[in-house]
Amino acid sequence: MNSEQISHSSLATANTDTLRQILLDLIVKYAYAEGDFTLSSGAKSSYYINCKPVTLKAEGALALGRLLFQLLPEDTAAVAGLTLGADPMVSAVSVVSAYENKPIPALIIRKKPKGHGTKAYIEGPSLAEGAKVVVLEDVVTTGGSALTAVERLQDAGYEVTQILSLVDREQGGRELYQSKNIKFQALFAIAEIQQQSSRS
Repeated sequence: MNSEQISHSSLATANTDTLRQILLDLIVKYAYAEGDFTLSSGAKSSYYINCKPVTLKAEGALALGRLLFQLLPEDTAAVAGLTLGADPMVSAVSVVSAYENKPIPALIIRKKPKGHGTKAYIEGPSLAEGAKVVVLEDVVTTGGSALTAVERLQDAGYEVTQILSLVDREQGGRELYQSKNIKFQALFAIAEIQQQSSRS
């Protein structure tokens, strides 16, 4: 059964392996392309991956929300991420958490502080000092984006010990996080996506 055959009701109750396969199929179909690309860093790449078409699809959001929620430590006070890639992800996980009767708020971190009012970097409910926050990211390459989110959260007095992502491009992000004593887990390594793409 592929992602096109899954009904919304079965997606809500599907087991972890099924959810992973659904999400992998969606990423290969809507987020992954091969060719000659120049990345935002200026580096050249033989492939491009943009997960927003998946994270903004209803079934993609539900699948990733359920999968990432399962990976959260028990003491997670919130999920957070740097706008824009993480916005649909933190929202999806927060909604799933409410359905699981363990409501966890979502925080969105601006790239620049708000231009008026509080001039804050972080949108969302205020948490207690030292609250444990898990950072979400769609695609990790060198790891800089999620690390920016970590630093903003730490500046606000929160504790970040873990980063979760949809895809690890395996280009230094994991090593960067290890050097900062931050746990890192990705739902998919880029090799798994490329292997699935070659079968499609």
